[in-house]
Amino acid sequence: MGNGEAWRYSGGLPPPAPCTPTTTMHSQEKTPLIPSRKARGNKPKYTLVIHGGAGTMDKARSTPELRAQYKAALARALLAGHAVLSAGGEAMDAAVAAVSSMEDCPLFNAGKGAVFNIAGKNELETSIMLSRPPASHPEIPPTRRGAGVTLLTHARNPSKLVRALYLLPGDAPHTMFSGATAEDIAASQGVELVDESYFFTEARWREHRRGLGLPEEPLPYPSKPDDGKDDNAWVPLDQLPTGTVGAVALDERGCIAAVTSTGGRTNKLVGRVGDTPVMGAGFWAEEWTVRGWFRKAWRRLQGKSQRVAVGVSGTGDGDYFIRLATASTIGRRMKYLREPVQRAAKECVEELRRDGGVGGVIALDNAGHVAMPLNCSGMYRGVVREDGVPKTAIFDDDELE
Repeated sequence: MGNGEAWRYSGGLPPPAPCTPTTTMHSQEKTPLIPSRKARGNKPKYTLVIHGGAGTMDKARSTPELRAQYKAALARALLAGHAVLSAGGEAMDAAVAAVSSMEDCPLFNAGKGAVFNIAGKNELETSIMLSRPPASHPEIPPTRRGAGVTLLTHARNPSKLVRALYLLPGDAPHTMFSGATAEDIAASQGVELVDESYFFTEARWREHRRGLGLPEEPLPYPSKPDDGKDDNAWVPLDQLPTGTVGAVALDERGCIAAVTSTGGRTNKLVGRVGDTPVMGAGFWAEEWTVRGWFRKAWRRLQGKSQRVAVGVSGTGDGDYFIRLATASTIGRRMKYLREPVQRAAKECVEELRRDGGVGGVIALDNAGHVAMPLNCSGMYRGVVREDGVPKTAIFDDDELE
């Protein structure tokens, strides 16, 4: 690493705060990966935007208590990522910190809260992509770009696994991975693997069985009354979810990283691959130089950079994201149609709607502009900037607050 320091936990990230539906919000300390610009007297600029899944959420049947639990979980994830960015850390590590926080929370369809496939098993997916190589790992080739992983069954935090694979271009040179080999490689880098029973939550199990018209009991892993946890005393706001969790971070050096993680669709076929690990469909990040002397001169007069970057993480019905290459199309609209990130993202989400796809995206450019369009009743979402104040929303008509 650039300053000779190294993370000592699960592939390079500090452990996230434990999350249950009633956990209180708190921030975490992070060790800087590389020297902060603040130490040199310059004011750093950074942004983190997250989503916790999109779909059919009924506002009328939600309770203030349940909404508060979701918003508190979103705020925890934002603060985990902000702690990395405010210490001068990498966008990659901020995004993974935010996503791993949501993976540890049973409220979201990822990690601990992952849904079940038709056979009653959890098959997890994840991805990472950067607009440029991280400054703390200059050995990463610029053409490396990112990686996607599918059919994971033992990785406690899939986002930490894909980060570890991305940082191993020699041992893991591919763009897409699946199954046990990916987990074995990541485990050799310190990524934690767990028994399949870890992913069991009663609420998701009952959803799975009801969706197939099968008896909900007996439970495969009965709850232990003395385990000190209360993962089953809640009903998820999103029923039969198809969503994911994701984060897009901009660090003070202008690098953008997008990280996404999911349990997939409820009652999906065994072995189904969604958009989350498919580069260009459910995730994207890139950077390019503005062309044309007039545009360059105009941007110079406005004090803008000659380079533009964007990161995208999607959530919703992944089959439509794959068919339409939704995430990369946002970047292409910005690059070739010269659309701002807000318009490009909105147009692509509307394209999903016209084809019958439900979902939303979060997108962030290197000027700190954020887009969070959705075409459904709700998307768990939030943003935090340099002031460290997390702002969150759930339903389509909610304002960030």
